[in-house]
Amino acid sequence: MLNGAKAVAGAAGGSLVQGGLGNYSQVSPEQLQQEFGMYLMDGENIEMGFKLIRDALVFTNKRIIFSDKQGATGAKMRIESINLFSIVDVTMETAGFGFDDSELTFTYIKTANLKAHDVQYISHKLEFPKKFNVQPLYKTLQELAFENCLRINDFK
Repeated sequence: MLNGAKAVAGAAGGSLVQGGLGNYSQVSPEQLQQEFGMYLMDGENIEMGFKLIRDALVFTNKRIIFSDKQGATGAKMRIESINLFSIVDVTMETAGFGFDDSELTFTYIKTANLKAHDVQYISHKLEFPKKFNVQPLYKTLQELAFENCLRINDFK
């Protein structure tokens, strides 16, 4: 589902400094496979991912996975997943002058039944280093959100 996102690879330069500033730095899918492969579902593949000091953001062909390592040793870890089929809106803010970061915010439906009367929407903001070209990721997620809205509303 994120077939266009691979164009983003190599666009971000990462460092501990970027992590300290609250920005994600890109990591290779192979490195993420070693660390998070055990959490993947059958038929799920890592397409791209990012690290923020000890935490990670992983895009697969089925979902977005967030890992949150906790405690002094990082031995305790929380994993959260957002199914790609539930993303319904995306906004992007590119970096400006100075210390501005690139931001990407996506909104998804948390409710299990996407057509329920009481739908719960949640937005999640991601910050990337100034030099990271967030536009290809935005385009890919926006196309996904558009297709999801058509499907959810029976327009297809």
